[in-house]
Amino acid sequence: MALVQQRAGLLKGRSRKELPAADLKAALERIEHLASATKGPLEIQAMRSIFREILSGTQSTLRETRVAYLGPEFTYSHLAAIERFGQSATLVPVATIAAVFEAVERGHADFGMVPIENSTDGRVADALECLSRSPVQMCGEVPLRIRHCLLANCQGDEIKRIYSKRQPLSQCRNWLSQNLPEIPQVEVASSADAARLAASESGAAAIASEQAGINHGVAVLVRGIEDNQDNVTRFAVIGLKSGKKTGHDKTSLVFEIDHQPGALADAMGIFKRQRLNMTWIESFPLPGQRGRYLFFVEFQGHASELRARRALAALAKRATRLTVLGSYAQAEPIG
Repeated sequence: MALVQQRAGLLKGRSRKELPAADLKAALERIEHLASATKGPLEIQAMRSIFREILSGTQSTLRETRVAYLGPEFTYSHLAAIERFGQSATLVPVATIAAVFEAVERGHADFGMVPIENSTDGRVADALECLSRSPVQMCGEVPLRIRHCLLANCQGDEIKRIYSKRQPLSQCRNWLSQNLPEIPQVEVASSADAARLAASESGAAAIASEQAGINHGVAVLVRGIEDNQDNVTRFAVIGLKSGKKTGHDKTSLVFEIDHQPGALADAMGIFKRQRLNMTWIESFPLPGQRGRYLFFVEFQGHASELRARRALAALAKRATRLTVLGSYAQAEPIG
């Protein structure tokens, strides 16, 4: 607890003007240190939550932090925002991924939280499209373990329909086919909306988070129904500035190259020559432009480091378009 008090004292010694717009990287590192070092009956996840809220509350006394996320409340985007910024931040739900970007671009929010990929379903196309054309930067990541629950206020044999968003239904398709094969599945805008419908309709069930069930007063019938038990959705934290160098970073970028034989292989060879380990590559077709693709690449290292600068300079000579989307501290899956 003395370490928490020390951190709070350091924050209180800074004025509102001097405090950055809530770059919580250092605070998050302290949370992990405190949670790992604490010996006692509470699990590390519980300790992480306690320290996160203490630091979030301290931050809120100095400057309001506004975070836009894909709403409504108790979607997985909301849970990711809580994990990163704590509940003392002002968390603002918006209707679309594009609206998250717009809120940050216009200064209505300091940060945004958007899903960019899932370990089962792959890329989130709307987020990649926005990243490719928005001036905002990726300044953090939150890999969140997804634990889907079957929620209902009736018995399993009384379920007449199952509500959820397309992605949770897809991520639970094997479990559903084995356990509720005859029950109609109804897509809705969000898993939180599904929980709300399950609370209000007789015979309705939802696939959503346990927190969504608690919020809407719906009982958990079965926990952990996702087909992939290592189901992780990676969320990007977006802001107006890239993250600072920590020594354990990743850099994301997007580029386009001429549609010629070997062009992509030549581009990838640049990262090999500079000994940069790529952790993600995704192709994205340009709408309405057959044969033209954008390539999203992520590699370990910060864009300010020498090898990264050399790689980016070499790639810029080959690419018809190159945009560095941001550098940020690498994070481990949460939950």
